[in-house]
Parts: sequence; C-alpha cells; structure tokens
Amino acid sequence: MSWIDRHASNHNVQLAAVALISGIAVAGTIFSVQAIRRKERIDELKASIPELSEDHKADLLNEFGAPSTHTPSQPQQIPSYIPPLISTNTAQEDAQSARLSSLALSGSYDPTLIDEQLTRTSSFLGPDRFARLRKSFIVVVGLGGVGSHCVSALARSGVSKIRLVDFDQVTLSSLNRHAVATLSDVGTPKVDCVKKQLRGVVPWVDWECWNEVWKVERAGVLLGASAEGRDAGKQPDYVVDAIDNIDSKVALLKYCHENGIKVVSSMGAGCKSDPTKISVGDISASVEDPLSRVTRRRLRAVGVAEGIPVVYSIEKPGPGKAQLLPLPEEEFQKGSVNELSVLPDFRARILPVLGTMPAVFGYAVANFLVMEITGYPHDMAAGKAREKMYDAILSNLQGREEQMARFEGQDPLGLRLPVTKEDVGYLVEEVYKGKSVVSGLPTRLTLVRWRRPDSGFKIMEEFEGQKITELELNELVCMTKEEACRHAKKVLKDRKSVEEVYNVNIVNMVKQRQEEDKVYHRYR
Repeated sequence: MSWIDRHASNHNVQLAAVALISGIAVAGTIFSVQAIRRKERIDELKASIPELSEDHKADLLNEFGAPSTHTPSQPQQIPSYIPPLISTNTAQEDAQSARLSSLALSGSYDPTLIDEQLTRTSSFLGPDRFARLRKSFIVVVGLGGVGSHCVSALARSGVSKIRLVDFDQVTLSSLNRHAVATLSDVGTPKVDCVKKQLRGVVPWVDWECWNEVWKVERAGVLLGASAEGRDAGKQPDYVVDAIDNIDSKVALLKYCHENGIKVVSSMGAGCKSDPTKISVGDISASVEDPLSRVTRRRLRAVGVAEGIPVVYSIEKPGPGKAQLLPLPEEEFQKGSVNELSVLPDFRARILPVLGTMPAVFGYAVANFLVMEITGYPHDMAAGKAREKMYDAILSNLQGREEQMARFEGQDPLGLRLPVTKEDVGYLVEEVYKGKSVVSGLPTRLTLVRWRRPDSGFKIMEEFEGQKITELELNELVCMTKEEACRHAKKVLKDRKSVEEVYNVNIVNMVKQRQEEDKVYHRYR
C-alpha cells in the first residue's frame, strides 16, 4: 500500500482534512461578505457626496493647498457607515462645541459658568487686573508647537479675543509638539484646528482665523484692528511672534517696532533640552540661541537694536546634543535646494525638536503676556550671561569716579575701585531688578553713587602707589547713562540732596532696595 493510501485511510487525517476544507470555505465566505460590505460602503460614501449646485458649493483651494474658507458653520451630516464609537462622537462633539460657541458669542451663554471656569485666574489676579485680561485682544502669528501652546494658555486664562495667523496645515510630524491637534486634524489648516479644538474648552473666545502667510504687504490687516465680531474696531493689545522663518520674523518685528505695536517674540526651541535655561529678556541680551543671534543681527542692520522682549534659551550646544540635520548630498546634486521647502525662502532642512520644549516656550510667552496686560508685578530675567554689559557698566563707573576725583582736585592716576564685575551683576540684577530706579527702563544701564559723601571724595593711598576710593556697594544705584549724567551734575557736583532732585516715590524705592540689600548682604 502506498504512503498516500495509508494516510488517507487514517481517521485522524480524514478529520484534519475536513477541518481544513471547512476553514477555507468559511474564510472565503467571510472575505466575500467583507468585500460586498466594503463595496456597499464605498457606494454609500459616493452617494453621500452631493452634486455641485446653488445649495452645495465647493471652494477652490488657496495658493497653499488649504481651503480658502473657514470651517463651515453648519454641522456636517454623518454617513451611517462611520463607526459610531469614534467618528460619530467626534463629529457630535464638534457640533456641540460650535453650538456652545455660537451661544457664548451671542451673549446667551450663562456668564456664571464663565466666572466659575476662570475663578482660579480671577482670584490670582484680582478683579481689576482680571477685567483687563478679559478685555484683551491678542494676535498670534505662527501656530506650531510654541504658538499653539501659547494660544491654549491665553484662551484658558481668560483672553476673550484672539486672532490666529498661519498658512500651514497640521502634519503627522506636528503632533509631537502641537498643543491641541489630533490625528483627525492632519491635513487641515492649523488656524481652523486650533479654533475647533479650543472652542470646546472656552466657547466664549471670539476667534479670527487667517489662513495665510504673514507678509508686510498684509501687515495693516493681519496686525490691525478687529474687522469682525463683538469687538470690531479694537486694536490688538499685543502681537505674538511664533514664526520660525528668519525673513518673516525680522519683517514682523521690524514692522511692530516701527509702528509702535507691542510684540513679544519666541526664539528657537529646536535642539534645546533644558527648560531651566529659558529666559525672558530684551532681544539685545539674548545669547546662545542661533535663531535669536541671527534675528538680532538682522534687526540691528535695519536700525532695531533693542526694545523687543523675547523668550530665549541660554543652553549651550555641545557634544552629543541635537543639531540641525543636514540635507543628504544627493539632494544637493538634484539641483535647487529651495524647491524642497514648503514655500520660497522657508527652511528645507529638518530641525530636531524635543516636544516638551516648544510647550515651555509657548507658556513662557503666554505668562509674560498675562503679566504685562494685567500689570501684575514681574521681572524680566535680563541678567543672565551679560558679562559684556557688566564690563561696560564697571568701566563707566570707573570713569565717573576718576572725573569726581579731578573735580575735587585730586590726582586719579592709578585709581582702583573696590568693585568687581560680579558686584555689578549682583547690584543690577538682584537689587535693582535690571531696571533704572528713576524711569524703570531696562536699557543703557549704569551705576552711580546715590548721595554725595559727607566728607567728599577721598582717595586712600595703598602699597606700591596704588590708589583706592572709599566706596561701598550699598551706595550705588542703577540708572540709565543719561540719568546718571544728570544725577552726577546735580547731586554729586552741585551738592543737592536727592530729596530735592527726585520725588518721594523714587527716594523711598531706593531706601527700600538698600534695606533689602543689607538683609541679603551677609549671604554674599
């Protein structure tokens, strides 16, 4: 008997064969049913798409490949084939959010609900400051990782009107750092995504969405007064620059600076990993940030050297840390690299970004705005890595002491000051918070004696011909250079008292700062 005959007559083999044939038959039946159902769904989907008519119009895509209109006001009909536990609920939530937003913007939303939702912020700021925040109008240009987190924080804090400006769409790579985008938002304009997602959280916010690139030619509109909504005609209180393109960033900041528009700018979060190194300060002081360095140099070339608050990181690059990824050599060989970018002059290379860092930058910007708009006391951390400024202040102080020595008829040759660069940094940053005691300005700072010494300016002879002046750190105050010159003439030379020269608020402020310094001096 052959091998096949022996096994074919085996009962177990016969059972296995029957099971196999039955399985194949069942699988074939299932696949056939699934194919039929798939075809039915496709036919149903095609049938659900209405023909173009007066009742159903289709808008052309804009030049960036995005819809040219905003999100439809009417909720979309949900085809029956969509799984009810996912897409149907999502669409229903969007429709519900749209309805709540419509009620809130029309004044029909219960104001006590808004008060309850914002009670933590209002109790922190107090009624007057909170009222200023609620009435504010912010323009945010750029809705990537930084901009989206900034917008989310502002809206949740109570800002009532926000204009969103961005040409881009949500991509899969956006989801590692975007504040609100989901998988279902991929391919949609960022401005519409942010509005759709956040109106489910803060339905009372009045949104203006501009799905376009910021250009100087459109600046009057994009950064101008509100053209719609309940606050039509209101000028923005602040503009947020969250753009990562140098040309657009410089153009935006230059326009705001020249037109007196308050603006705060976020520098680069790419390749950064240490949130403790993030600072808020004047752009003239920002260091260790390639985007900030290039932006600052470009602005200086067009006459803007300072006066723009920025969020930046002083984290130093180093071995093993992320860097801008280069394009493969074969891409250069293909021709113009510019053709690989989203738009002309936009970055084509990949910028490594740790998803947490843009969020920290965005919240730092939002926090700064809340403090500024409400007038809540806050300090800009402008004293980090400003050694050159401290050197200049020390040199200026040296020159003024020599001048006063000559004025008193003494020889200042070889005069030394009992003050170091570290002392200067401590006085400017820790005691006087990086601002002038006279005007509150944070720029062109120097140190000067507050009062004329009762015994005049004395020079003590030290060994080997060295001279040192009698000067205590607590005698010095922080002013701008112009203010210090006037102070030296009136107080130090003309012998007027500070009470004669300054109002009581300034005199008391200096006294308070000096008393505080005495308490902390023992720790230095």
